[in-house]
Order: sequence, then C-alpha cells, then structure tokens
Amino acid sequence: MSADQTLAFDPSCHIFTPCGFPAPGLHTFMYEPIATVAGFEFTKPMLLALLGSVLIVAFFWAAFAKPKLVPGKVQMIGEAGYDFVRRGIVYEIIGKKDGEKYVPFMVSLFFFVWILNLWSIIPLAQFPVTSLIAFPAGLALVVYVTWVGLTFKKHGFVGGWKNILGYDKNLGPILPMVMALEFLSNLIIRPFTHAVRLFANMFAGHMLIVMFSLATWYLMNGLGFVYAGASFVMVVAMTAFELFIQAVQAYVFVLLACSYVQGALAEHH
Repeated sequence: MSADQTLAFDPSCHIFTPCGFPAPGLHTFMYEPIATVAGFEFTKPMLLALLGSVLIVAFFWAAFAKPKLVPGKVQMIGEAGYDFVRRGIVYEIIGKKDGEKYVPFMVSLFFFVWILNLWSIIPLAQFPVTSLIAFPAGLALVVYVTWVGLTFKKHGFVGGWKNILGYDKNLGPILPMVMALEFLSNLIIRPFTHAVRLFANMFAGHMLIVMFSLATWYLMNGLGFVYAGASFVMVVAMTAFELFIQAVQAYVFVLLACSYVQGALAEHH
C-alpha cells in the first residue's frame, strides 16, 4: 500500500495511542503518477492493466504457438481455460453454430477481466484494477458497441430498432410504453449496470480487505492483540472469498456479454 493511499498513515499508530484509526476511503483508490509523458499521467492501475494484457498474450502464445497432439502442462491449462469459456458460456448462451466466431473475443474478455480482478491479491500489486470505474466502463462500452453493431447488421436499420425497442404490434395500446421502457433498459441501463456490477463488487471487496488489514496493524498494542488476531483471520477469509468473487465476476461479465450478442442475433418476431 503506497503512502498516498493511506493519507500519511503513521506505522507507529496503534490503539491506546493518541492517533485515531486510519480508516480507508476513496484515497485508497488514488495513486500518484508513476511517470508523465507529453502531459499524460501513467499510474499504477494503468501499469497493472498493461502488464495483465502482456501476461495473457504471453500465456496463450506459449500454450498454442506450437500445439502438440499430446499437450504439455501449459497447453493443457490453456485448452482447459479456452474450452471453459467456449463450451460453458458461449455455446450455452449463443449456441455452437452462431457462437463459434465470438469465442476468441469472449475468451479474451474473460481472462482480461479476471486478471484485472486478480491483481487484488498478488503481492506488491494488491489492487483490483476493475475497482476503478473507468476500466469496467471501457469494457462495457466495447460490449455495448459490439451488441448495437451486430443488431443493425443482422436486422437492418428498421429491424434493428424493432429488436432494440421490443416492437410487437400485438401489444396494442401499451406498445408505446413498452418501447419507451425497452429504450431506457437496453440503451441506457444495460451498459450502466454491466459496468457497475463489476466495479461495485471489486470496489467493496478491496475496501474490506484494506479495512481489516489496517485494523490488524492498528490493534497490535496491549490488549488489542486479542482483537488483532480476529481481524487478521478476517483478512485471510476475505482474501479467500475475494478469489472466488474475482472469478465469478469475470464469468458474469462474459455471460452478460454473450446474452447481449445472442439477443442481437436472434430473429425478431
């Protein structure tokens, strides 16, 4: 944890001393620029996102650059991960016939989101990049543009709007209301919730881990040692739980992306 994250946290600050508990806040997610190039500030979260991209490319390159009939360990892990997304998400939601062409995109999206989440429990990194709203919003925007583009490509301009707005002449007098709700739901709420769901979970999880970590250190004084142990147990428990949530959030993000693509490809009735 960097000094700018803790608002000048004093390592000598413990319970039963004049200083108060250094509660985590929004400053926990603020980082000083590592470097400034041509007026552009490069921060730690940006570095982690870039490093995550490099690691993903390097791993799959090592796994599939020279595939073997009898796969080695790296190829086996790569195949398992690829097949999990392909069969467990894409085929289940979009279908094998229509979904095959979107498998590479969804695999890339899954592992990118997962590793951005995973930085939270990696030593020295210790920060989930997706806890900054800009990153989930950017990924959600990519999915949104893909979905809208596919909708109009598949159905044409008029048919695309009918698909998005849920046009059905059999609805009679309530059709305008349904179309207004579908417009709000699909074009405004959908991308917002897609981004916020990932952001909120990673934000809250990181905040809890930081809070119990600080509490463990703060309570290490006198009788506070008893409570420091309980706080440390919570750090371990929250870290283990966070590992599960990180994978689940990557899964849900891609699951929703596939459902949007499936809706774009579905025939309008």
